[in-house]
Amino acid sequence: MARIREEWYIIVNPHAGSGKTMSYWVPAEKKLQDLGVPYYTHYTTHKHHATELAALAARMGYRRIMAVGGDGSIHEVFDGVLGWCADSGTDPSEFYLAVAPIGSGNDWIKSFGIKRDVEKVLDYVAQGSFMQEDVVKVTLAGEKVAYMANIGGLGFDSHVCERVNAQKERGMRSSRIYMNSLIYNFAHAKAFNATFYCDDVQVYTGPILDIAFGNGSYCGGGMQQCNLADPTDGILDAVIVPKAPISKLLPEVPRLLRSSLDKSKVIKYVRGKNFKVVPLDEASADIMELDGEIVGNLPVELQVLPQKINVLCNPEKLTP
Repeated sequence: MARIREEWYIIVNPHAGSGKTMSYWVPAEKKLQDLGVPYYTHYTTHKHHATELAALAARMGYRRIMAVGGDGSIHEVFDGVLGWCADSGTDPSEFYLAVAPIGSGNDWIKSFGIKRDVEKVLDYVAQGSFMQEDVVKVTLAGEKVAYMANIGGLGFDSHVCERVNAQKERGMRSSRIYMNSLIYNFAHAKAFNATFYCDDVQVYTGPILDIAFGNGSYCGGGMQQCNLADPTDGILDAVIVPKAPISKLLPEVPRLLRSSLDKSKVIKYVRGKNFKVVPLDEASADIMELDGEIVGNLPVELQVLPQKINVLCNPEKLTP
């Protein structure tokens, strides 16, 4: 068994933050040195490289792992660490995860009282300010397994992410690409037919425009779609948007801005420990996104595992 290391293993995505990573990270490394925090740095070179590096770091005995990037980077690190834990039989509670928020999307950190301030994050690291987050295992078509750090989605949500990611891969880094994708998918939205189960009880079946899943509550730059979600309470949240006339759905949009979708009479809000979404026909095997990354297709099962993992938080979140 590898010796447990005290250093932080830091995985840097040099393409995060519209390519401005190094202008933030070079002074951040100097601050880590000033704070006396031991660390080892590795840079990603391709998609999913952070997942490979996180699993390698875990196998080498590192238990403190930081992603430098955005929500996509922390998703890859979750996949790497938790996948290795499942394979090796290691308890995730041995691990301490953090993110230096440099990416274009930084919603995961909001649930833990962290703002987009790299220097402040490094102060929290030096202070050892952590709390335990629920571990959410996601099993997709073909028995593919992934893990959800913050949010996931099907239908409208996943197709917005798919288009955003495609534009990023073509080199587009403008803040407008998310809005462009929203507008495009509003115009081209299609329903898929599926049955939704919560804790083995059927709660909906029929045509669906969108499903949002929440371990955390923040998405889309600060909106709260699954507004009751708490990543520490052992419960999953989901919002199901059924196919309905636009005249019924439009009045519900302000609820997204007021964080009150759980009060809707049109949109179904569901809470539980285990969700399953099963397509009713071959054409409805929709794509799924987790933390902004496309990970596979329906059918899908999400379950809260009994284990927890330690994640960085604002010390004020620890105050009784």
